Amino acid sequence: MSQQIASESRNFWFRLSLPFLICLALCAPALLAVAGAWNPGAIVGATISGSAIVAAAFMLGWVGEAAELDLAGGLAVGLLAIVTILPEYVVSIYFAFAAGKDPSMVQYASANVTGANRLLLGFGWPLVAVIAFLAVRAAKPKALEPEKFGIYLDSEGRVDLGFLAIASLVAALIPLTGVLHLAVGIVLVAMFVIYLWRQSHAEREEPELEGTAAMVGSLPTITRRVFIAAIFLLSSVIILACAEPFAKDLIEAGKALGIDQYLLVQWLAPIASEAPEFSLALIFAAKRKPAMGLAILISSKVNQWTALAGSLPIAYSLGGGTASLPMDARQVEEFTLTIAQTLLGIALLLGLKLGLKSAILLFALFAVTFVLPQPEVRMWLAMLYFAITTVILIARRQLVGATLAAPFKLPKKQ
Repeated sequence: MSQQIASESRNFWFRLSLPFLICLALCAPALLAVAGAWNPGAIVGATISGSAIVAAAFMLGWVGEAAELDLAGGLAVGLLAIVTILPEYVVSIYFAFAAGKDPSMVQYASANVTGANRLLLGFGWPLVAVIAFLAVRAAKPKALEPEKFGIYLDSEGRVDLGFLAIASLVAALIPLTGVLHLAVGIVLVAMFVIYLWRQSHAEREEPELEGTAAMVGSLPTITRRVFIAAIFLLSSVIILACAEPFAKDLIEAGKALGIDQYLLVQWLAPIASEAPEFSLALIFAAKRKPAMGLAILISSKVNQWTALAGSLPIAYSLGGGTASLPMDARQVEEFTLTIAQTLLGIALLLGLKLGLKSAILLFALFAVTFVLPQPEVRMWLAMLYFAITTVILIARRQLVGATLAAPFKLPKKQ
């Protein structure tokens, strides 16, 4: 019997450790380069450091989910909120901090923020809806018609939408003034803190862990806490160590390949850093729990649109810059487009439902920027976003007040 128990224990630890060992193996080349053991070129350097950030982000995601078992209320919400966007924080803040002494870096700080935000809403939300629809259709092939499908959020989802709406109104000062001022940044970060406080008062259900996170969660309490703390520290160190070489090599790789460096920073960096949360959201969608998957991406959008965007002028000032992070014409266009897309996403979810047609609309408009990346197209597309949003808001005007008021109302105790 004791041999069987020992065998089962070894088998458990092997299955638990294997994903983390694979991730660490993916991090090894980048860590060797950081340590000076070898000097890869820009293309290889960007590849290995990007792979290390993705691997570390997956490890953070696994232990972050499991940490919900040991942390309650606002502390759990705060930790998970920061964990999900830590890679974006590190890369964007590096660019903003470096821009304090090197003006050429200014554009890249905003590129990562606008790209990450639009990727979440324009690609992540629709993908969750499509996968959820296919999963339900596969289970009940004759019982579901496309026009009847929808992902339904609970009433607390209106809180996230309210924060997104208010943050978008604050962010509108950026294209209007042509700068991202320190005061705007402080307001956005303060909104993030208020968001965490508000979320800490929401009723929290027992977390539903999947895969590796579930195995971490099944560890004895003390062992689990030590394991989570160790992996969290290790992953954070890897991300911090690889952020600067990844950012620098990404720009140099763009030059070597003849690719617009701005577009590489705007899209490749967010794709790498958001892989874990995308994966988790899609797993929930495939298991016919799309509301949970969509809620993860909406919450991440709130975090990025408040704390991440707000941290840029703060980092810029600390790096030697002024109180105003300057925006050129391209960055103004990007922020305008990001604000317009955010408002459309809010409008489509005012009824706390994301249907298939709405998901397709979000993706189609998002895809246009890849097919037609010209500056004039971005502004016309922003105007189209605003026009569609206006029509929807007029049709659903009775829900606008409740959505804007939701962040300021605490849920009633059961």
